[in-house]
Amino acid sequence: MRKLFTIVSFLSLTMVSCTTDEKMSEEKGEGRVSITCDVATEVVDTRANVTCTTPSEADFALEIDGVDIEYAAKYASLAEFAEDNYLHHGKYKATVKSGDVTAEGYDMAAFAGSEEFTVVAREDIEVKVTATIVNALVKVEVTEAFKSYFPGGHSLKLTTAAGNEFDVTEQTEPLFIAPESFTITGTATKQPNQSGAEGLTVTLPEYHNETLAEQTLYTIKLDVENAGSAALKITLNDNLVESYDIDEELNDYAEEK
Repeated sequence: MRKLFTIVSFLSLTMVSCTTDEKMSEEKGEGRVSITCDVATEVVDTRANVTCTTPSEADFALEIDGVDIEYAAKYASLAEFAEDNYLHHGKYKATVKSGDVTAEGYDMAAFAGSEEFTVVAREDIEVKVTATIVNALVKVEVTEAFKSYFPGGHSLKLTTAAGNEFDVTEQTEPLFIAPESFTITGTATKQPNQSGAEGLTVTLPEYHNETLAEQTLYTIKLDVENAGSAALKITLNDNLVESYDIDEELNDYAEEK
């Protein structure tokens, strides 16, 4: 009887040991992770895609950070991570990046995106990250009424927070800039008077915007309404933000300058 009890006890200990080992293996185990990337070119305002050069999946660098564990790793590409794609079980965040948001200009889009995921020991997981535009986009337009009121021509300049300057007199494509701030300045020349004197060139009031957000298109439009007295209207995404009397305020503004 003592022998039988010894055997049963041994079996019980073996079962407990196996259960414990399995639990420890589960806690210390690894799972295989596959990370892919999609690129989206939508922007807030029109919700339309903008024209820009989009990177391929191979152009994205990858960062993986632990959410509930201490972990941080960087990879030059998704392909580099794919060569050693096992992670210990836990919760992580994958961040993909392509381009430099401080490199401002036309067709200079930068992209980034993040996605959290959980690794389970001995299981495969597929993670898809969507990368969106992290620049602010700016486009400056003038209406036909503006051009008619200033037949002598106009000149417009956009300056970013970094000090980069762009001629936006006849802008056709949006500028990709860091989502910080920008200022628009310029001049416009009125029509000659009846005596044949040259038209007066006025300094347009500065337009400044410092509440920029990434993945957002800002369309600034300069218009002239001539109902009794001419007024310069500045709109942002079709919302009026500033109005000036051309005959009085703009001339005063030019003298102050």
